[in-house]
Amino acid sequence: MTAPTESSSDDERWLVVDGRRWRRTDPAIPDDALERLKSHLGRGRSGVRTAGSEAELAATRHRTRLAKVGLGERGAPWWEQTDAERRQRWESALVELDALDE
Repeated sequence: MTAPTESSSDDERWLVVDGRRWRRTDPAIPDDALERLKSHLGRGRSGVRTAGSEAELAATRHRTRLAKVGLGERGAPWWEQTDAERRQRWESALVELDALDE
């Protein structure tokens, strides 16, 4: 198990847009998992805009939150997690997200 990522700088951790700081995506996520998480995030964001009921809105917000946690943009900061914790975060998020489509 590797120690938390102490070497990452603020530039690697945060993106500043119009003076607001946003957490960056975990750079350790493999490309295939990253694309799947981004796809779920896009579908969640689109669904929020087009939801026709409170239940649909809640479901799409849930998808968006799960994707953002999987990407490391919400929840425990990825730079404070071990490599194993980071992998477990995105893998479990993908299991939950994929189950939403079943």
